[in-house]
Amino acid sequence: MNFLDDSLFPENQEKLVIQVAPYGPQWLPSDSDDIPVSMDAQIQKAVDCYNAGATVLHVHVREEDGKGSKRLSKFNEMLGLLRDAVPDMVLQVGGSISFAPEGEGQQAQWLDYDTRHMLAELDPKPDQVTITINSSQMNICELLSADDVAGTILEKPEYFNAYSEMVVDAKPSFFIEHLRRLQRSGIQPHFMLGHVHQLESVERLIRRGLYTGPLILNYVAIGGGAAGLHPADLIEFARRTPDGAVLTIESAMRAVLPMNAIAIAMGLHVRVGIEDNLWGRKGERMTSVQQIQQTVRLARELGRDIATGADAKRIYRIGERYDSADETIAALGMAPNRKPEQRGFTVPGHA
Repeated sequence: MNFLDDSLFPENQEKLVIQVAPYGPQWLPSDSDDIPVSMDAQIQKAVDCYNAGATVLHVHVREEDGKGSKRLSKFNEMLGLLRDAVPDMVLQVGGSISFAPEGEGQQAQWLDYDTRHMLAELDPKPDQVTITINSSQMNICELLSADDVAGTILEKPEYFNAYSEMVVDAKPSFFIEHLRRLQRSGIQPHFMLGHVHQLESVERLIRRGLYTGPLILNYVAIGGGAAGLHPADLIEFARRTPDGAVLTIESAMRAVLPMNAIAIAMGLHVRVGIEDNLWGRKGERMTSVQQIQQTVRLARELGRDIATGADAKRIYRIGERYDSADETIAALGMAPNRKPEQRGFTVPGHA
């Protein structure tokens, strides 16, 4: 992304899209008073988040016993109810479905490829499904302190070890086929990228015509196989992101607020919610709605307008389609592919 002299002035920045992840499949209901369990409570949580200012909803589903659901029928049920309850929100289904272990001491793991491919067949279909690129460690415990996990299942060594050992399985045999299925179903992929090398892989997919469409992505700064909390890494990722892409910053626990403050000032977008963070000030719990409200206050102090649902769908380019690698490259402001025998650097806008 190119930052001009006036790029930090809020009147020149796009409205802020607040993405919220209020369902937290890794947590048990005993971990927080803010975990909705019944279907009615889960739908009401979406309504409350929307009313507070969030316009993108990261969707996971719980069973009646409180465990994260791995049943696509539950996702279908919830999506149908959400379409009626929050019609203006962008509905984004978590591509892991649920990586929560079934019981104490069991491995936290992503589901098999065939099951995850079935997300392309959800009915009603969501606006987005998140997708990871390249297999990597996903040790969500690496950055956590004793304060972060106080009062949660992660205080138990068996759960802490299970989540420390988690791996995201996303080989080319998965993500190339998954992108094809999502695009065929008219569902936008939302790329969850942990570092610039995963972004490079996505750019290669685009240049080879294996993905054609808007580039909507999260920078995932959770450590343990993804980015950490060094601001220079965030800045470099933003610098390397194509100008026509949409970039949201995602982090973990009490790092969420400072990382999001940087994102808001830079004109980027943010993610909040108990899936990522349970805390406000040290030792004080904070609900998903309170995190949204805090983000709205911070944005207003910086002069940044908050996106409406219609704004979010426009900014995220929901429903937009491209027909070729060249069209995608041009829309994203990337330098064109090299022509046969062409020498020197290629220049955006000069095919």
